[in-house]
Amino acid sequence: MTVERAAEMLATARHGVALTGAGVSAESGIPTFRGEGGLWTKYDPVKVSSIDSFMADPTSYWRVSKERGSVALAARPNPGHLALARMEAAGHLVAVVTQNTDGLHQDSGSRRVIELHGSGRTVQCLECGTREARAKVQARLEVEMPPRCPICGSIFLKPTVVLFGEPMPVAAINEAYELARQADVMLVVGSSLVVYPAAEVPLVAVRSGARMIVVNAEPTPFDSFAEVVILGRSGEVLPEIASLING
Repeated sequence: MTVERAAEMLATARHGVALTGAGVSAESGIPTFRGEGGLWTKYDPVKVSSIDSFMADPTSYWRVSKERGSVALAARPNPGHLALARMEAAGHLVAVVTQNTDGLHQDSGSRRVIELHGSGRTVQCLECGTREARAKVQARLEVEMPPRCPICGSIFLKPTVVLFGEPMPVAAINEAYELARQADVMLVVGSSLVVYPAAEVPLVAVRSGARMIVVNAEPTPFDSFAEVVILGRSGEVLPEIASLING
C-alpha cells in the first residue's frame, strides 16, 4: 500500500519537489561515496577530494578522478531517473534538487534540476577561468597527468563540483530552500540524509507543511517525518509509482 499511497500523494501534488542522492545513480553503475563499496571506504576523502589537497597536488586528485570520471561519463539514466522526468513532464514534480554531479537527471529529460554539489560535466581552470567539457579533459588524462589548461597551461584544472573545504553554491542552496518552502509533497530518493545542507531541504519542506515520501535502500534519520517510507531500489519503485499516477 505504500507505493499506492505515494502515487496518490504525487498525483494530487500541486508543487511536488524531489531530492535525490547517490542511490539513484548507483543503479546506473556510478559508485556511491558512503556505505558498502563506497568511494570513501577506499580513499580518505580529505586527501583525495578536498580543495586543500587538490591545490597541493592536483595529480593525486586526478588519479582517483580519472577512474570515476570514465564511469560517470559512460553511465546512462536508469528507470529511476526516467520516472522522475516523466513525473515532472506530467506536472507532478516542479523540480529535482540533487546531490549528484553526474548530469543523468538532465540526460533523462528532467528540465529543472538544481545541483547542490555542482556539475562533474565541466572542468574549470582556477587560474584563467576557462571552462571545457569534462569529456575533453578525460581524453587527455591518458597522455597528460595532471591535465593542463589549453589556454594558459595551468595545472589547476578542477571539475566544477564542490570539494571538501569549498563553499556550497549559494544560488543553488537558496533555490532549493525556496522550492522546499513552496512544496506540498517532498519526494526523497536515494539519499542517506546525513550530508548538510542537502539534508536540511526536506526538513524545510516538512516544517512548511509538506508531506514527505522517502524511497531509499536503507532507513534514513528523517523517516519518522515521512508519511510514506519505501525501502527499495529507486529504479524499481519510481517506475511503479509513475505508472500508477499515469494509470
